[in-house]
Formats: sequence, C-alpha cells, structure tokens
Amino acid sequence: MTINYEQDRVESITQIDTAKTLSDKVLKLKDLEDEIFNAEESINKLKEQARILSQVEIPIMMQEMHITKLKLKDGESVEVKPFYSGSIIPEVQEKAFEWLRNNGLGDIIKNDITVTFGRGEDNKAAEYAVLARGQGFEPVQKVGVHSQTLKAVVRERVESGRDMPSDLFKTFAGNQTKITRRS
Repeated sequence: MTINYEQDRVESITQIDTAKTLSDKVLKLKDLEDEIFNAEESINKLKEQARILSQVEIPIMMQEMHITKLKLKDGESVEVKPFYSGSIIPEVQEKAFEWLRNNGLGDIIKNDITVTFGRGEDNKAAEYAVLARGQGFEPVQKVGVHSQTLKAVVRERVESGRDMPSDLFKTFAGNQTKITRRS
C-alpha cells in the first residue's frame, strides 16, 4: 500500500475550496432572501401610504374644495369616485347565501362541481358528463359568489339606499382617487 501525500493534499484543498464556495453561495442566498423580505415590507408601506392618500386625504380635500374632477396642465386628470367592496364572512356563509336567495339575489351564487379523472379515463369522463354521480365518482363541490359580482351588488344596494346585513357581509363604501394619465 502506497500513500500519495501529494494527491491527498490536492484533494483536501479542493474539498476546502468547494466547501468555501458552497458556504459563500448559501450566505449570498440568505442576503438575497433578506433583501427581498425588506423590499416587500417597503412596498407594503408604500401601498399603505398610497391607499391613505387615495381613499382618505385627497377625497377629503377635494370634497372640502367642492371639486369632483381636476384637469392638470399636462392633460392628466384627477377624479374622486365612489369605491365599494364586499365579502362574505366565512363563519356565516350558509346564512349569507340564504339571505341572498331570500332577497332575489340567489342567481349570483355559483355552484361549481369538479370531478377529476386519471390518465386514460376519457371514456369514463364522457360517461360521467351524462350520468354524473350515477357512476360512483365523488365530485368536489365549490359554492361561492364571485368577488366582482358581490362588489357590484354592494354598489347597487348602497347607491339605492338599501342595506346588506353586516353580520353576514363585510362591506365597505368609500371614495378612491383615480388619476388618468396621458398615453
């Protein structure tokens, strides 16, 4: 048995260099992840500042000045428009659906059923389309109201002076600043 000290030394140095390179890359990844986290926090702070200006400060100032639309010298315009949103409180979803149905709004509730078939089951899928549950498949059912549809219902009801129960729906009505920029 012969020991090649020179080769062992070269392999040892190569392993040390590789470990250092790996360590450097791990540290660089950690730094990048920290930078991304900090940038996302910064963006969230900027979005919140923009929201306050758009939904609170500018609408109040324009209302105090009795202005609804302002045309700027460069051709852009600033306008304050009503803004509505709404969501269904998850804990009382069934009661919210019942309220919608009882108030002539049941057609906005979407009821989607999805069935997943495996590879090579195209024939079964075609049969299922005709026979539905009769073939022993368990569909996944999703019942809900599209967010834009609910937003439109909230707008329509608020503008017509009708209420939506706050114990079932989380609604918001306010103002929002819209800047129309030149193309």
